[in-house]
Amino acid sequence: MRTLRLLAILGAGTALAGAARAETAAPAIALDEISVTATRAPRRIEDVPQSVQIVDREQIRQQLALTPNPSAVLSKLVPGFTVPNGTISSASENFRGRNLLVLIDGVPVNTPLRDVSRLLNLIDLNSVERIEVVAGASSLYSAGATGGTVNFITRRPTDGAPVVTVNTAVRTFTADPVHGVAPETSISVTGKVPDGVDYAFTGSGRFAARTYDGKGRELPSDGQLGQGGGDRFQLGNINLRLGYDLDLAKRVEFGLTQILLNQDPRYLTDYTGAFARPNYARPYIGLPVAEDTRSLYLRYTDRDTPLGSLSILGFYNDINKRFNYTQFAYPANPFVTYSFNPTAPTSLANQTALATERGGINLTLDTDLSALLPGLKLTWGSDVISESTRQRARDGTDVFTPLQQNSYAGFALIQLPVGERLTLRAGMRYEHFDLDVSGFTRPTTFAATAARNALGYSTFVLPALNVTGGKFAYSAPTFNAGATFNLVPGLDLYGGFSQGYALADIGAFTRRAGLSLAYACPVTRPFCLPAGTTIAYASIAPQAQIVNSYDFGIRGRSGIFSGSLGGFVSTSDDGTTFDPLTNRLSQQKEMIYGVEFVGNAQVTEQLNLGTVLGYREGRYDTNKDGRLDSDLPNNRIGAPFHGTVSGTYLFANGVSLRVEGEGFSGRDARIDLVGTRYRLKDAFTVNAAIGAPLAGGELYASVDNLFDRAYWNPTATAVRNLTVYGLGRTVTVGYRRTF
Repeated sequence: MRTLRLLAILGAGTALAGAARAETAAPAIALDEISVTATRAPRRIEDVPQSVQIVDREQIRQQLALTPNPSAVLSKLVPGFTVPNGTISSASENFRGRNLLVLIDGVPVNTPLRDVSRLLNLIDLNSVERIEVVAGASSLYSAGATGGTVNFITRRPTDGAPVVTVNTAVRTFTADPVHGVAPETSISVTGKVPDGVDYAFTGSGRFAARTYDGKGRELPSDGQLGQGGGDRFQLGNINLRLGYDLDLAKRVEFGLTQILLNQDPRYLTDYTGAFARPNYARPYIGLPVAEDTRSLYLRYTDRDTPLGSLSILGFYNDINKRFNYTQFAYPANPFVTYSFNPTAPTSLANQTALATERGGINLTLDTDLSALLPGLKLTWGSDVISESTRQRARDGTDVFTPLQQNSYAGFALIQLPVGERLTLRAGMRYEHFDLDVSGFTRPTTFAATAARNALGYSTFVLPALNVTGGKFAYSAPTFNAGATFNLVPGLDLYGGFSQGYALADIGAFTRRAGLSLAYACPVTRPFCLPAGTTIAYASIAPQAQIVNSYDFGIRGRSGIFSGSLGGFVSTSDDGTTFDPLTNRLSQQKEMIYGVEFVGNAQVTEQLNLGTVLGYREGRYDTNKDGRLDSDLPNNRIGAPFHGTVSGTYLFANGVSLRVEGEGFSGRDARIDLVGTRYRLKDAFTVNAAIGAPLAGGELYASVDNLFDRAYWNPTATAVRNLTVYGLGRTVTVGYRRTF
């Protein structure tokens, strides 16, 4: 048994609440009207000493006219979120340079023991009522939120007879409108049986054909190596909420989210040229890319117990993901399961699938202690979570150690107003983890490393290696503190400290067990190691990543103006970085810092102007001497500056027009002590959407990337330091109506 240092926080966040006031309004902050539930108990935003932003239903409706992709929406409306990579994956997408924990109705749906990146972009925005984004490190929902937390709150049931909303659209690329066509349809039904069950149901289907860049070139099906592309897929979503009010204070609610994806790539991807492209000479020979994710929850709430408001949440996730089949290609893919044929070294077993089951019970009590001190509130409770994860190759063999983990936590968070202007918040959490690591045999691997020869690399074999497991435990108390201060009515200062942690992707480390020359054999002698060579998990196990976040800023509204300006710093002694050239993961000291701004002006009742700006940069210690000597690589900090400006105008006849400009900076950072640089280019694109009343509904049309700009997508490019182009001009025509 050993103890790893883990920190976990309780707090959630502050800064920024964007909400549309009119049907076509851009983000606006209404601090006196919005509360946050992503903080475990409802709290007014002006009382939360970190950065929080709300994306409401109207903003979601506006963005659905332009894109169905949740990452694209967050990128436009939330400072700190990366440029979206334009695929079904979320590879290299991050928040403030770190991981984003994804929740659906308060249920975590990430896979922290094996942190794969395909979930966020599969969520159906038609089913979402609002999105709460809590910036900064947090352990409020256990591990994973080192950069922030995003909670997708699905549509609420309505009273009375069924209300049906239909939204259908067709999207395509002007480069090839026929082969690029992508239809989608969504149907939502909400209502309540008299004196009975209330319900909200959304079912949707979305399809994609070929995708193209701004020069009319077809984009590859797997430009980011194994994650899946944005083409040739079928995606289905079901979201269901059923509720019953036992009385005015007590309620029981059931929720279901089902995501089904199938992608059928036609060609393998060519990673050897100046940019990723389809390899028309090499048909795809793997199984389809697939996703079958199911999340269930049962929640009981009672707002009138002797101890205050009570919430008990039980949840279960069954997550299954199959990744792309990829072949050896140096330097983009130098690490593959070996076929024992050096001229065609990739085995069909190089395609893998992940299976994760995760369940837990969360208990939360929100207790009013005003009898002790006026306004004092205590939020407290406990969590029990169990998770099992394994990843297998196509032939059924494990590719990393099967993992089983149980965690137990207790927490308490107080909120105390001091006078009429100052609010203090502070809390602690203690979490204990029991990790059971099963032994396995890492498959024989064909690998390559840089060399001064005609190829530019040399190849070797990593023979099958036994990895012995064991039982491990780690635990620690964690803390957070902060304050908000009302300067004048409508204007608040905030500042806070919070801590979060992640488990550093244990599966990724064990999959690379023995990745060193000490365990390598020449291609001509692939079994040079003694039979049964063994390595212990304890010798390669990663440390838990602890992140400290510091947030500070000012927010509010005055007259027609509203907005927020804030800064942040986050530090870690065990940050995790992946080097695609060596295929190695490392941990080291690091720091990320940035500035974020959201501004909104309701110029007239018809005209709204908005701005979202974010800057971030980071440094890390490459030789572990305690000094931050290099810039973080591009897969952590892709485009340091990223911004959106928008204008929305509502005409007297009900027609609405929205124009957006999106821009991001390039990067040419020195990411190690020898001066390695991977340049990224800057870009600016324009989007436009128009909507008009028609037959009781709304007919809408939009153009994304209006000027068909051919640009490097910095987030996708950063995955393997290989240029991946962004999506070209996309045209959408759709119609929505509520009956």
